[in-house]
Amino acid sequence: MVPLEGFTTLRIGGPARELVEATTEGDLIDAVREADERGDRVLVLGGGSNLVVADAGFDGRVARVATRGVSLSREGERVAVRAAAGEPWDALVARLVDEGLAGVECLAGIPGLVGATPVQNVGAYGQEVSDTITRVRAWDRRDGRVVELAAGQCDFGYRDSLFKRDARDRYVVLAVTFALRPGGAPALRYGELTRALEGRDATLATVRDAVVSLRRAKGMVLDAGDPDSQSAGSFFVNPVVDEDTARGAEARARASGALREGESMPRFAAPGGRVKLAAGWLIERAGVAKGTRLGNAAVSQKHSLALVNRGGATARELLALAAMVRDAVRARLGVTLTPEPVFAGFDRDDPLASG
Repeated sequence: MVPLEGFTTLRIGGPARELVEATTEGDLIDAVREADERGDRVLVLGGGSNLVVADAGFDGRVARVATRGVSLSREGERVAVRAAAGEPWDALVARLVDEGLAGVECLAGIPGLVGATPVQNVGAYGQEVSDTITRVRAWDRRDGRVVELAAGQCDFGYRDSLFKRDARDRYVVLAVTFALRPGGAPALRYGELTRALEGRDATLATVRDAVVSLRRAKGMVLDAGDPDSQSAGSFFVNPVVDEDTARGAEARARASGALREGESMPRFAAPGGRVKLAAGWLIERAGVAKGTRLGNAAVSQKHSLALVNRGGATARELLALAAMVRDAVRARLGVTLTPEPVFAGFDRDDPLASG
């Protein structure tokens, strides 16, 4: 039995029955294939930054991804960057910015490994990895073969993909290829980032630095000296709703006094005529204050979207707090929040779903 809490940024979770570290692509494939042939449950573990492990642990094999390797090659006007799934994501972003390659500079400071980025379609400050991913190399557990999936086959959506949804238990990401722009201008699509750069030249490096500073101020950069960084990042996804739901949420906020005269609810256009709402704003306006605590689990004092371990928190406490936050938003504003982390060792993929 191997304790898993030390392999997650939340520092929560019981033991795994077995843990195998895979330092090569072949090792990773073998670790998963052997467990599948035995009929064992499998958890593919990356940086543990988007993971909640049950207090009882995980009754199966944990395959820890530790593969490394980055290669760059010119493909027309772009540079193709192929990175192994086990490469640390933030270090890769820093390297690519130093190389003058544009396309991922706003994704700096995000913990975790490369292999997780297409699964979640990681995004922040106006960029998503799907903007630059051209293909994903993966082990197909169903067919027992390595496949190369083009970006169009990955069915990317907002914090969503083929790997997260219908085929979550089918594919193990082995490597990801990105197409970046040499000498390209940085992306400035997000108001908070643009304001942070006022009076400064917007280069890839200054944008990266500004993003890291913004994330650090919210406790979203791993820091041993910052207790608010002991989290799984944003615990809830910004909800994408229909127009009627969005209007209803704003009307409820105004009627309750949570939305004052002259204020408007943050909202952003989403595909299909839908509306993306700001989950952090909804949580605060539903009356859940930063720092709200339940046992040893708490809402971050810096960012309403992060749930943190104040020391010795259990998964049960964390989920009880998450349910309390979700229920408050649903009761007061009529919007149901969906958790973002992966849950391991629970009876269901979303242990909040029955609430």
